[in-house]
Amino acid sequence: MELIEKGPGFKSGIKDISKYLNSQTIGSGLVSTIFGCTGPCLIVIAAGNEAGFTLADIVTWVFGIYVFGGLLGAILATYYKMPISGAYSIPGATLMGTALAGYSFNEAAFAFIIAGVIVLVIGLTGLIGKIMDFLPLEIVMAMVAGAMMKFGIGVVKSINTDPLVCGACFLVFLIVPVFFKKIPGVLSALIVGVILAYFTGRFGGNIGDISFIAPRIVAPEFNFQLVLSCSIPLAVLVMGAENAQAMGVLKGAGYKVPANVMTIASGIGGIISGIFGAHNANIAGPMTAICASSEAGEKDGRYVASVVNGITFAIFGLFAAYAISFVNLIPATLVGTLAGLAMINVLIDSLKTAFYSGKFKIGSFAALCVGLSGISILHIGCAFWALVVGVVVSLIVERQDFKKNSATD
Repeated sequence: MELIEKGPGFKSGIKDISKYLNSQTIGSGLVSTIFGCTGPCLIVIAAGNEAGFTLADIVTWVFGIYVFGGLLGAILATYYKMPISGAYSIPGATLMGTALAGYSFNEAAFAFIIAGVIVLVIGLTGLIGKIMDFLPLEIVMAMVAGAMMKFGIGVVKSINTDPLVCGACFLVFLIVPVFFKKIPGVLSALIVGVILAYFTGRFGGNIGDISFIAPRIVAPEFNFQLVLSCSIPLAVLVMGAENAQAMGVLKGAGYKVPANVMTIASGIGGIISGIFGAHNANIAGPMTAICASSEAGEKDGRYVASVVNGITFAIFGLFAAYAISFVNLIPATLVGTLAGLAMINVLIDSLKTAFYSGKFKIGSFAALCVGLSGISILHIGCAFWALVVGVVVSLIVERQDFKKNSATD
């Protein structure tokens, strides 16, 4: 098996872009971009604020994940002529606020770079299958669900605090997609929420104060605890959730998936984005699913949707300072509501993956509870301990499920 799978090449991919650049590929690419630049971006901003990072830190973080994630997808999509989209791990972003609280941005950059190194090494050695046998996806996603549940609870608390603005956002989120299926509920809620907040005097400053903040390279600072509580869970999510979802989508659409390159590229993307204090630029499952769908047009040309998505992601990343400065004017209750609404489908999918198969259910429940607890032991966050406890519990009471996992590979 080739370590680096060959594709049609850049010359062929670039040549055919004009052939397949049409309303379907442009539309799907832009839908993917709108999805990725609304709710998920709010989650990253919320995580940065929870961790206590400055506005300049968060700008650099967002720059890294969108610019390098977008370019990663555009490059791979062009070379392989497949709808491979790049962005970042959305579940990973939900873990960062709690995991990074109390640490410096330089220490966070170190943890992000190490996560990329882990993914790269595993991609180069081909150990991904053996690792995921020992660390089942069910337990991984139960850990994620536990860590993400605070976003759902945050919606309830925000509506209780500000029923007018946050309650209206929630209703719009539910109602708009019923009548306009192609309009994302989070985008509708964002627009309505911002309008209501502005006209009811809830903004925390003047729109005229928004200015450009340049991203910067961040000097990494070693911290072993963060390697355990941040780097390892993030690397596992990139490989076991994002890459696995994207590969499954592409296989289902009839493409010959370059699995090794997708893993290796996600590792390299994680290292490069980590230098800018960003948590991982990698292959993105949800965006790949949008661009690989039949709505993106004929199969041979769907890769152009990912190219459009990648380029527009990179543009957003370059000017992210304006968007983040604007979000910081919005009341915290509204940001919490929007971030929680953006996580609903991710949370539901995480719970489904954790418990639907019926395997590792006790270990998964243990991981869910530890993830929910938010505990920190030896200055190591709950994400790491959720994985450890989940695996140990399953090894004790569900050993047969590990055998089933190996047998199905």
